[in-house]
Amino acid sequence: MKKLYSFLLLLFVSHFVVSQTLFFEKSDSLNLKRTICVSSGIGLTWSASTIGFSNIWYSEYSHAKFHTFNDSRNWLQMDKVGHFYTANKLSILTSDLFKWSGLTKNKSILLGSCIGLGLQTTLELMDGTSSEWGFSWSDMAFNTAGVFSYSIQDLIWSEQKILFKFSYSPTQYASIRPTILGSTFSESFFKDYNGQTYWMSFSPSSFFRSIKIPNWFCLSLGYSVDQKLVGDKEVYMDLKTNITYYSKREYLFSFDIDFSKIPIKRKWLSSLVKQFNYIKIPFPALIFSQNKFSVSGLYF
Repeated sequence: MKKLYSFLLLLFVSHFVVSQTLFFEKSDSLNLKRTICVSSGIGLTWSASTIGFSNIWYSEYSHAKFHTFNDSRNWLQMDKVGHFYTANKLSILTSDLFKWSGLTKNKSILLGSCIGLGLQTTLELMDGTSSEWGFSWSDMAFNTAGVFSYSIQDLIWSEQKILFKFSYSPTQYASIRPTILGSTFSESFFKDYNGQTYWMSFSPSSFFRSIKIPNWFCLSLGYSVDQKLVGDKEVYMDLKTNITYYSKREYLFSFDIDFSKIPIKRKWLSSLVKQFNYIKIPFPALIFSQNKFSVSGLYF
């Protein structure tokens, strides 16, 4: 997951910098300078990230012949949802860049989708030659689903009516298994699935015009896990405290905001505010887990 989110961060930064520099205006026709700038930026990011991970991340483990690895049941599928989210956001980012450079809608969607899936596939191929991991078909399935969750919406509605978001809050579990769940905040952010929540947000007024509520107001459905300390085991005993932890799934209902729908006249500010659509804003939440409901006054 650290590898995937690093890719997302790099492309997010490049998207934001380009937009800032060129005043947020999409070109009405093909702008060769912008197209070259976007293509070069994505190519350099792709190449630099691949080389960087190969030298830093994968160099810690021995190489092996290409092999597959079935991890479809690990971490209660939280890592799979992460693959879905990352592929979705990579496709959106790259497609938006090509639209901004003046490419047609369909070409931008096609290029963005191919690049989003290609970035993820590059990492999977690298996993396939690492002794620590392996090529995961279930990862690829969720990568593909994440790409389609973007492209289908853009083709049908010309917008993303269903938004996929992420939120995080530190937990006490990382201190129990710091090697696996992270010994620092930055490591735990990527490794501790207990603190991660993935959301699907949508505005009822986007689907039903008769509903008189602002189109930026969203309902949000979330998924997370709790007490999950081992990827392929549901029970873990901490030998230091003799406390036993039983992993469980959590399903959430909350509210959210679609920042792209907030009416802001200044384009530079609207473009800046839109970037918050990658994360879920804290709101009260209803939590369902193990046939019980609970309420969080402010869920992160």
